[in-house]
Amino acid sequence: MRSEGRMLSLGPRFWGEFSSFLVSWFNKGRFVVSLFQVPMKMPLKKVNLGSRVQEIVEEEEKEEEEEPSLLDLPELALERILERLSPAGLCSMAGVCSSLRVRCRSDHLWEKHLKQKWGRVIGESAYKEWQCHIASSKMPSLLDQRNQKGFMGSLVSMWPFCWFKPKCESRSKPTTCLPVDSIMALYLSLESGKFWFPAQVYNRENGHVGFMLSCYDAQLSYDSKTDTFQARYSPFARQTIEQSIPWERLRAPPVDTPAHVLHTSDCLNDLKPGDHIEIQWRRSKEFPYGWWYAVVGHQELCDGNENRCRCRHDDTVVLEFSQYTPGSRWRQTMINRKDHREVGNEADGFYGGIRKLCKAEEISKWKQLWPNQIVD
Repeated sequence: MRSEGRMLSLGPRFWGEFSSFLVSWFNKGRFVVSLFQVPMKMPLKKVNLGSRVQEIVEEEEKEEEEEPSLLDLPELALERILERLSPAGLCSMAGVCSSLRVRCRSDHLWEKHLKQKWGRVIGESAYKEWQCHIASSKMPSLLDQRNQKGFMGSLVSMWPFCWFKPKCESRSKPTTCLPVDSIMALYLSLESGKFWFPAQVYNRENGHVGFMLSCYDAQLSYDSKTDTFQARYSPFARQTIEQSIPWERLRAPPVDTPAHVLHTSDCLNDLKPGDHIEIQWRRSKEFPYGWWYAVVGHQELCDGNENRCRCRHDDTVVLEFSQYTPGSRWRQTMINRKDHREVGNEADGFYGGIRKLCKAEEISKWKQLWPNQIVD
């Protein structure tokens, strides 16, 4: 108790620095096994080895029992260490003993890693898809390898060392399996590429001129070897699969509107020249919508002078697609702010719902994707 009291009295600053030191050694694979492995009490069967030999054996057993363990550290220090481990480090640490295995799969540890790496591309629709998969899965855990199929069964092959039974545990004890509804399970499923999740792709088909400054829904799978994604688009699209998509061309869906559903526009009365917007557009009624970037423009008779401009009070709203050359049939369209619904025809496509862009990062993203030259 005195020893523990002295350790706790060292304060959070000491344990923060100490945990950083241990984590750096652990991540580089240079840690001392005896420090991280829970000591085992495995008394040797006493045989007649002679009094002196027996004394030596007993002394070694006593020293082994007194070896320091990671679990002997105060709770704060242990938690600091686990919080600073990488996903692979947590998986390795989980193989030490059952106590650390339970700690290393805690949701609060994996939630940080999930947000840091995947927060930009997975949204509410991805979480819903994951929950549906869990609900439809009959498998009790990720590591019950009996009758495993699909992405659940493949997780073991991704990090095969993650959940092997620690050597210090008896083989007669059952292995604790990873629950399918844990955040760690979701993270590993995304990392392995076996979980196809819904997201949106900017400038689909590798920036094809026909999709410049647009963003379309797709099912995505991650390739950890290349750090890129594979996308599956609607079967009505010209190209249903696209490979090697970088992170920069992905986003989580900003609104919870399915690709075949008209978005309810709640910003029409506020639109004025200079506003940045996204509008749904599809080639025909059978195709899904994509989101297209545009800027609210001035009426034909307006000179653009702020003191004289009355465009914001007009029922007709002009939308400018400046990536197209002036005179192009795709350069401009008009909608009625008082009674806007899907408008268009089979020749020019159909324009749907509108969302106003209020966040600077959203506008900046579209500007980063601007083509090097104007599209005809």
